[in-house]
Amino acid sequence: MNSENPGLTRAQISLLVVYCVDLPACLDFYRGLGLPFERERHGHGPEHHAAVLADGVVFELYPAGTGGSTGRTRIGLVVASTSLRTAWEPGVHVLRDPEGRVVELHVTA
Repeated sequence: MNSENPGLTRAQISLLVVYCVDLPACLDFYRGLGLPFERERHGHGPEHHAAVLADGVVFELYPAGTGGSTGRTRIGLVVASTSLRTAWEPGVHVLRDPEGRVVELHVTA
């Protein structure tokens, strides 16, 4: 991060799409972390699942199809402990989703 030049324009992520070979397993994993997914389909596109996070970022899980999975990616999530399906102590936990992507889970009390 560049905190030395405060005049730089700061970008904000609005959409994150993860392509999954095993979509049901990934959907179950991320739902277990408290993400509220809804099933969607736009026009003739593939059925996928989308969750709108607290800051308005849309996190989507799509079937990989012939393009393959998203692959090597690290995702950081901040989640209240009350949202989790499995109990985690407050703090930072490094997990892997069903396809091996690193998920840095920041659990708040």
